[in-house]
Amino acid sequence: MKTPKGLRLHIGIFGRRNVGKSSLLNALAGQAVSIVSAQAGTTTDPVEKPMEFLPLGPVLFIDTAGMDDEGALGELRMAKTRQVFERTDVAILVTDGMWTAFEEKLLAELRDRKTPVIVVRNKSDLTNCDDPRRDREGALGVICDDNASLRSRLGLTTVATSAVTRVGLAELRMAILAAAPADFIDNPAIVSDLVGPGELAVLVVPIDKEAPKGRLILPQVQTIRDLLDGEAMTMVVKEHALSAAIERLKVLPKLVITDSQAFLKVAGDTPADVPLTSFSILFSRFKGDLLAQVRGALAIDTLRGGDRVLIAEACSHHPICEDIGRVKIPRWLTRHVGAPLMIEHVQGHDFPADLSPYKLVIHCGACMWNRREMLGRIARCQDAGIPITNYGLTIAYSLGIFERALGPFPAAREEYRRHIATRKEGGG
Repeated sequence: MKTPKGLRLHIGIFGRRNVGKSSLLNALAGQAVSIVSAQAGTTTDPVEKPMEFLPLGPVLFIDTAGMDDEGALGELRMAKTRQVFERTDVAILVTDGMWTAFEEKLLAELRDRKTPVIVVRNKSDLTNCDDPRRDREGALGVICDDNASLRSRLGLTTVATSAVTRVGLAELRMAILAAAPADFIDNPAIVSDLVGPGELAVLVVPIDKEAPKGRLILPQVQTIRDLLDGEAMTMVVKEHALSAAIERLKVLPKLVITDSQAFLKVAGDTPADVPLTSFSILFSRFKGDLLAQVRGALAIDTLRGGDRVLIAEACSHHPICEDIGRVKIPRWLTRHVGAPLMIEHVQGHDFPADLSPYKLVIHCGACMWNRREMLGRIARCQDAGIPITNYGLTIAYSLGIFERALGPFPAAREEYRRHIATRKEGGG
């Protein structure tokens, strides 16, 4: 139960109001996670339930408000539900047998995101096909399907369930297992593949005001665990102790990983023949698309005074003095550009619908998120033609150590070198 949310398979439950979404989640969880009522619209904000879902492992179920909600408040609820689309690895689309243009639209939105969809025909213990209802557009023509008909028409995995009698729950569990993306089951590495069994990685961990008292921050903890899982050795030091630590080693480390804020000092203290990168850059690969974010960092050279830059953080925290996103990155970026920039910030799942005003988006490492949500943000920026990069890449580029920081990633380093060669050929 202590597995971070970002490492869990996210399973979103969607559908009309009162089709039994919350009851279905309670039945799967074996406890009253969501409030259940005959009154439509009981679920307002998304309800999250982390659980161990064998044989798959740790997952996060997300119960959502009905997507046919009404009124101004209903629109706000549906907006919250659409945010869940962005982080859903597997979608469960719940019906009570009624299939209309509304369900078709919801299915299309999920398919557009290439999200695996399981259609659940809930309340299979009830006869509910004699209730002709209107869809949101007011058209009659409502189709009431049994499970076999749904499967035949949609070409999707469909399961008939009853949250009351628990019929079909075992079949639904197996359907979720089959729909889980391969990259989740394969459990991609953070860094162990770059180090190797029996090799040593030195982790440079500054302890400042932003470091949580008595513990390390999540990317550092996850990196240590990944190295141990890969049978690698780990040494953890503060930035001022790195030189002394390396001098005591009989064999140089395979990799040095630093907090991005200490990049300049660590780069100076790390032997030139030892690869160096940062936790943030590792998470650019682990949670997102490193090559895409390397290309995004190259756009820093196109920034001019007055340009708008969006800095996005996955987690919500109260910023303090010398905050990395609000103070340090704007300072380094402004110094590199040589003129003031218009810097804006968003936190959590908030993200502008219109990205066109921005010249660049800079994102944190998204350690609190699953990979799908980060990839979704990258895709949105690409669709809008707006470059996106991340904290560590921005810092390394602004400080002039970009190529050094890309040393462990040959494809990313070559992408940068091609950019430099092209710029020289063009006289830039």
